Amino acid sequence: MEALSVNVAKRTFDAVIVGAGGAGLRAALQLSEAGLKTAVLTKVFPTRSHTVAAQGGVAASLGNSTEDNWHWHMYDTVKGSDWLGDQDAIEFMCKKANEVVIELEHYGMPFDRTDNGKIYQRPFGGHSMNYGQAPVMRSCAAADRTGHAMLHALYQRNVRANTQFFVEWMALDLIRDADGDVLGVTAMEMETGEVSIFHAKATIFATGGAGRIYYSSTNAFINTGDGVGMAARAGIPLEDMEFWQFHPTGVAGAGVLITEGVRGEGGILRNAQGERFMERYAPNLKDLASRDIVSRAMTTEINEGRGCGPDKDHVLLDITHLAPDTIMKRLPGIREIAIQFAGVDPIKAPIPVVPTCHYQMGGIPTNYKGQVVVPKDGQPNSPVAGFYAAGECACASVHGANRLGTNSLLDLLVFGKSAGETVVEDFQSGQLKLKPLPADAADVSLARLARLDGQTNGESVFDVGLEMRRTMQKHAGVFRFDNLLKEGVQKIGEVAERAKRTEIKDKSKVWNVARMEALELDNLIEVARATMVSAEARKESRGAHVRDDAPDTAENPNGRDDANWLKHTLWYSEGNRLDYKPVNLKPLSADVEPIALAKRTY
Repeated sequence: MEALSVNVAKRTFDAVIVGAGGAGLRAALQLSEAGLKTAVLTKVFPTRSHTVAAQGGVAASLGNSTEDNWHWHMYDTVKGSDWLGDQDAIEFMCKKANEVVIELEHYGMPFDRTDNGKIYQRPFGGHSMNYGQAPVMRSCAAADRTGHAMLHALYQRNVRANTQFFVEWMALDLIRDADGDVLGVTAMEMETGEVSIFHAKATIFATGGAGRIYYSSTNAFINTGDGVGMAARAGIPLEDMEFWQFHPTGVAGAGVLITEGVRGEGGILRNAQGERFMERYAPNLKDLASRDIVSRAMTTEINEGRGCGPDKDHVLLDITHLAPDTIMKRLPGIREIAIQFAGVDPIKAPIPVVPTCHYQMGGIPTNYKGQVVVPKDGQPNSPVAGFYAAGECACASVHGANRLGTNSLLDLLVFGKSAGETVVEDFQSGQLKLKPLPADAADVSLARLARLDGQTNGESVFDVGLEMRRTMQKHAGVFRFDNLLKEGVQKIGEVAERAKRTEIKDKSKVWNVARMEALELDNLIEVARATMVSAEARKESRGAHVRDDAPDTAENPNGRDDANWLKHTLWYSEGNRLDYKPVNLKPLSADVEPIALAKRTY
């Protein structure tokens, strides 16, 4: 035990959860209410987690405003995923949607209401009625601040359940033993810089996405892919990391998100000629087509010279035709964002918008139970003992190659709860035991910190991070090109080598932001490598991954090559190695028909 004698404190719990956004809080609630001693580690106060930025709503086929059922929701989600989503997990999510939304309402979530008192629902892109016939109202909303309301409701419920929070703690590395089982994490208290071991029977990652790998992103600065990076360094493969969603409507020049709910309420995208151009690209759903379709349409308009502004580098989102009362009631936060970040009042003038990196479809491989799964002994989905994940850091895979709007908040609720339920079941059955820590449990983390403290004449964390973001933006953006991807693999490899030599001038321990940013960069680099290598290897167009050398043909509709590429990518950090596993095209229930492959049109 000599390696642990370096003043490393140990804390022991039944379960430790890393991340206090929607998924982490929902999982924690399940565990705490079952009587498990639960710790939640979070870099920021729970109600400041990035779920707070979610605006538009949470999908559920309640049918309060229009006819709906979970079968249609499942169809839309499979179609939206461009058939890369696993149909067992998608069925599970869509079936559970009503249950988790009503639970949330009972926790005190202040949803908007219809005139008859039911939860208000608005239409959203890619969601349709009767298998694609017309838009359906499926997004349960609290004005345009749904994520904010959700976080507060879940946090208050966790306080009631006596969940133990470790606020302003940064998880550093996953602890695994010789058998590959997960025994907890190492973490650093930001205030003191001291490292501790959180030893647990179960570890749940709910650390969110890594949108900060891109230069232009709607993601907060805390979204640095910490859980994904930790998993990759610990030998866990990352699944489908080539698929990144570019949200159609980020404020031009700022990247701040303008919810799809604006188009759900009747907003229209217009080019420099004032034309509603989405009628050309998606004649049925128009502005409410799926996000990847709309983002590419906008980029095409800009590339072909029909962009707006002096540099013709954006398009306009127009809601001036809506009644001011509707905007003030349904979209008050969006009006404030437009005034503050775009300098326009959307009641009077259109908002300048441009596609911006928004969501990570890939992540840590899991099943619908929230268990982290890896290839082992000939099985593609063998659970890693003691390790679970939920939310954006996980890949269940319900979003496949493209996520539908409002399915992210649903993902948090359904799989946060599911991961919690699985841990409780495994705990009660005796499967989860507190295994002894290896002698070197904290050595990797201590070595990383020691390198930063001892590094001289090294690289600037800011400069390396900036080069990473510019490389990702240029080489793996909305459209992807064979030569740029090949060049991107080489460049991101060079950036990764530079990241091994980062230096911080401030060596102090108390609230050392420079040290935290250097540690976050380590995680971002893992995600960037996984994305670029996986994207270069996938020689087809599918969902958010569209290549110039894989066009739409009769043999391969939408540029998709199902004969060769209907499979999940698995990227391993060690050696930049790629592997693949099959997509599950079989629903969970025997009486549910599989959704057959088809051309994806809106």
